Amino acid sequence: MAKITVQNTEISVSTHHERDYISLTDMANAKESESRAADIIKNWIRTRYTIEFLGTWEMIHNPNFKVVEFDHFRIQAGLPSFVIYPADASA
Repeated sequence: MAKITVQNTEISVSTHHERDYISLTDMANAKESESRAADIIKNWIRTRYTIEFLGTWEMIHNPNFKVVEFDHFRIQAGLPSFVIYPADASA
């Protein structure tokens, strides 16, 4: 796995199907302690702006994207009761 350095922090870069992906976990670890990285990502991924961005990205890049099912997440995004967890990349 390759690494890049951003503001004195090493960030992992993985390649999948000839595309590069950076590690959100590494960036979150740099912002706070490692034990808080999951909370940072969880809070970021549940915001309305992030959910809308992810939905737009999926509509553009995923021909099998289920827009009707996604509306549930879009409507709930940003509410205090809304929680979403990122999928385990190793699964």
